[in-house]
Amino acid sequence: MNILKTALGRLRIMGFLEGLSFLVLLGIAMPLKYIWQMPEAVKITGAVHGLLFVVYCILLIQVKIEHEWPLKKVGLAILASIVPFGPFIADKKLFQENEANHV
Repeated sequence: MNILKTALGRLRIMGFLEGLSFLVLLGIAMPLKYIWQMPEAVKITGAVHGLLFVVYCILLIQVKIEHEWPLKKVGLAILASIVPFGPFIADKKLFQENEANHV
């Protein structure tokens, strides 16, 4: 099954990209800005991360509607997106479980 064919599959991919961009922002861009005085690293990475976060939220709304997710589950998915490594945990605990039930 092609993961990009379903809203949940697209959310899983975007969650991975959003989580990775957050780790790059925190682990690479922030030290470049504050240790080596390279603020452009945060400007670029922050903009990319912000865009990915917005797309993640839009996909999350789509999945909520299609799979009739309760607000608690949506809230957990949003919370996971603002915690380092959270999107990877959400993929295992929230998204894969739901995908297995709706294939």
